[in-house]
Amino acid sequence: MLLQQIAMTVAAAAEHEEAAPLIAPPFVIGGVMFVILLGLMFVTLSYSNLGNRHAATEEHADPHRQHPNKHDHGQGH
Repeated sequence: MLLQQIAMTVAAAAEHEEAAPLIAPPFVIGGVMFVILLGLMFVTLSYSNLGNRHAATEEHADPHRQHPNKHDHGQGH
């Protein structure tokens, strides 16, 4: 069965079909895609420093949480 599918695929590929029209030359499409992905990379990198804006503070043990930490070492009360 697999050989039949491969043979049909090869036979279909051997027939010449008209290619779909492009809106621009391939290098323009690739360049636009590259610029878009580069912009998204810079947006991603701009968020990389958000954790360093404020000094780290210790988390207090809140006894009213739904699933309180069982190992808070007496910091809550």
